[in-house]
Amino acid sequence: MDVDQREFRVGTGSGPRVAVRDYGGKGPPVLLLHGAGGNLLHWAAVVPRLAAAHRVVAMDLRGHGRSDDAPWEWERVLDDIEAVIDHCGLGSPAVVGHSLGGMLAGAWARRHPDCPAAVSLDGHRAAETDPDHYAGLPAERVRHDLERLRSLFTAQTATAAQPMTADQVAALLDQQRAFAAATGIDEEEWEATVRRGIAERDGRYFLRPGPGTTSALRASAGFRDCLPVFAEVEAPLLVVLATRELPQVPEDLRDLVRAHRTAVRRDLAALAAARPNVCVREIDADHGMTVMDSGEVAGPVLAFLREHAAGN
Repeated sequence: MDVDQREFRVGTGSGPRVAVRDYGGKGPPVLLLHGAGGNLLHWAAVVPRLAAAHRVVAMDLRGHGRSDDAPWEWERVLDDIEAVIDHCGLGSPAVVGHSLGGMLAGAWARRHPDCPAAVSLDGHRAAETDPDHYAGLPAERVRHDLERLRSLFTAQTATAAQPMTADQVAALLDQQRAFAAATGIDEEEWEATVRRGIAERDGRYFLRPGPGTTSALRASAGFRDCLPVFAEVEAPLLVVLATRELPQVPEDLRDLVRAHRTAVRRDLAALAAARPNVCVREIDADHGMTVMDSGEVAGPVLAFLREHAAGN
């Protein structure tokens, strides 16, 4: 299905201008929120399925894609979302987010109890979280592996903050095209997605988001664990849990990742038992589900929206 689209930027009361893509479509409105380090093009494979039944709008979060940089503050990011919804005349849309975007979808629904439906796609608790959020591993092993994980993330953040030359960008894009070809995703769409996450300043190139946003997220209690936010949501909330590991997880951290998923599954089950508005689904996908498993994602999302947002 071909989808009409137009892109523009929206000014927000909290400062940054944020990039928005309006995909059109007829039906109840849906706003899409991407994950940390992503941008609105991460929804490219999902949008045609949603736009068959919904008016679909996606946005770049502050500090990501083509949106302006601004300090990461959760309430201010929710203000950005509010500005986009008002500008696009969406009224009270369903909000669907992936990873960080899923956390924001829950936070949005907590702020707006009249939200018709919110969906969090594998956005619940950061991999680097509190030691009691790993189940089935001895405490000493958790502490050891967490320190290794923190060191890995710190090194990745420092590397990503380094400027790149045009040749390095070209090499990165070649690498990403090879990745797309090997995994069967659309090479042109994926290259456009990667390019959108690169900013140019004075002839040098930088990956987005910058280290300030990344560090603020890592230090945030809401990012480390969003389940307390979900517990305060009154609107219908679907939480989708990926069951497959990302292939790039280092072998020595796979036990920690499995322990993390076990604890998330345990705690989401308790949440759903206590909160009848919360529905938990597991799908055969990994964390990159919006790109790698768009069909698996679209089915449960559309079914949930049909049940809760069809009359909006």
